[in-house]
Amino acid sequence: MNPERSDVVVAGAGPTGLALSCALAAAGVRVRVVDRADGPARTSRANILHARGAEVLARLDALADLREQAVAPVGIRMHVRGELLTTLAFAPDEREAVQAMFVSQAAVEQRLRDRLAELGVDVEWGHGVEELAQDRDGVTVELSGGDRVRAAWLVGCDGAHSLVRSLAGIDFPGVPVVERFLLADVHADGIADREHSAGWYHRDGILMAMPMRDAAGNLWRLMANVPDDGRRLDGSEVVRRLEELLPERAGITGAHVRDAVWTSVFRIHRRLAADYRSGRVLLAGDAAHIHSPFGGQGMNTGIGDAENLAWKLALVVRGLAPDALLDTYAAERRPAAADVLRRTTTNTRALVADGPVARWVRDHLLVRFLALPAVQRQATREASQLGLTYRRGPLGGRGARPRPGDRVRDRPVLLRDGTRTTLTGELGPGWGLLSGNAEAADPLVAVLERHLPGSVSRVTDPAWRHPHALLVRPDGHLLWRGADATDLERRLARITSTMIGESAP
Repeated sequence: MNPERSDVVVAGAGPTGLALSCALAAAGVRVRVVDRADGPARTSRANILHARGAEVLARLDALADLREQAVAPVGIRMHVRGELLTTLAFAPDEREAVQAMFVSQAAVEQRLRDRLAELGVDVEWGHGVEELAQDRDGVTVELSGGDRVRAAWLVGCDGAHSLVRSLAGIDFPGVPVVERFLLADVHADGIADREHSAGWYHRDGILMAMPMRDAAGNLWRLMANVPDDGRRLDGSEVVRRLEELLPERAGITGAHVRDAVWTSVFRIHRRLAADYRSGRVLLAGDAAHIHSPFGGQGMNTGIGDAENLAWKLALVVRGLAPDALLDTYAAERRPAAADVLRRTTTNTRALVADGPVARWVRDHLLVRFLALPAVQRQATREASQLGLTYRRGPLGGRGARPRPGDRVRDRPVLLRDGTRTTLTGELGPGWGLLSGNAEAADPLVAVLERHLPGSVSRVTDPAWRHPHALLVRPDGHLLWRGADATDLERRLARITSTMIGESAP
């Protein structure tokens, strides 16, 4: 019996796999989404969607009511020996249309599944990838239960213990960062006020408490590092130990934990896949990189992988670009992940502060430095990932800003018929041709139709006072700026021909 055929099989229905599948399906790609689990996860897991992640979901038309479900991050009050040391404020860029939000990963996944269903695709639960065999034309995938699927491409979004990555023979080197962390989402009273998160430094480790939204109004996430004594802890033991740490590390004696929604015991590792592609198999999300959860970068980095890969894979599947375009995915996203790994590792080691000298530096110097408004603005910007650029990658370039590879900030724009919309609203899966004057962009249309037929939305921004136009990729990054159709032809040839391997102009 011949296996069922598809353009792309996505293994894993977490935020990365769902975002990728939504983007592919919206672009007209036949996609199947399989997951080994029996059904959707109900626990919160990641609990912050940074501005970049929110922007991607907006382009996927999957943001829905997440803002209404979320708590806006304000900052974290840091304490030493029970005394307030400083408040590390969250300082978002008010010029941006999207901001970070504390919201459950389960809620994010639900909105992505809803959007995927609108696009005619359902997750196939209880179907994990067991074996794969690839050749020059595609991949044959053996699923649990005995099903076989034939696809042009397979993308492993199946997490840190990715079987797809292992079957593809891609190395996943890394090092441990912290031995053991305890985490519990609990309903509790008497911990702290819910306007801020709270953290307590102690010679034995750190304790963190973050408010989370639910109907009861008293849901908290508690986290603490503890020595690894080799014992396996069940959920009740995790909660009991965290209850003990509230008076030990925070001096809080009146807290009452009512019940636990979710608990976890984990070790923090830093790992980065040696490559993101092996033939017709690609990796994204935790299958490609894992790091410390401090800073909430994991879900957002995975969603960014998904959007970057989706538009490139869609062009290849549609026959509008050679598969060499997919090599730009790793070239752009792997350095971005490496930067996240470096920052989260540095921040985690600074927070945990192993040793008396490191603790003194943290408590007396580092925290006061981090309390400076300029530092807080920069830290918030870095966490948001809105400043991410691919200008040094194979599709990047030089010149005036924004440069090719830079993100183009969202803005109000007009369609040709005068309809008001936003740049983000016109992107994903489509491209955007942004100019200050619609007529000035007319000479570029024929070139766009040859290379990207039916994919480009022409929008104008009356405040854009420059004579050139911007060709914005579906993921919001600039591919080209200019006014000359011949120059645009050359630029588009770099993604629709074998010229991709050449250095950026």
